[in-house]
Amino acid sequence: MTTTLLRAAAWIALAAILFVTVSPIGLRPHDVMPVDFDRALAFCSLTALFVMAYPRHSIAVGLAIVVGAIAIEWLQELSPTRHARFDDALVKACGALVGLFLGRLLLLAHARLRDNERGTGSNGRMIKPTARKPEAPAK
Repeated sequence: MTTTLLRAAAWIALAAILFVTVSPIGLRPHDVMPVDFDRALAFCSLTALFVMAYPRHSIAVGLAIVVGAIAIEWLQELSPTRHARFDDALVKACGALVGLFLGRLLLLAHARLRDNERGTGSNGRMIKPTARKPEAPAK
């Protein structure tokens, strides 16, 4: 169920970013953050969502979003009220790379938590409790 929610959230986030990026400038939402931070955060979040939603393909998904960030920026050339800029594409691509790193980090943390709860190691084998040496009596 968690995977289904993550996948839905990732695809909805992609649709929202596509709409905001390609739509006329008047439909673009405005917030209080600097524009470059806003762009980087959007692509960081998008990539982290996709990496967690498709963990077996996380590197390919992350790199596809980096390339997609450049392509999405280029799509702005189709709108007469927008303009594609290389530095905007670079900010988006860097945000996607940070999202790839964070998504992989979250996957690793989740796997370690799951293994600790199950009492298994990273290879799936049961962890044997270590035998303690009896303490020597105090003199």
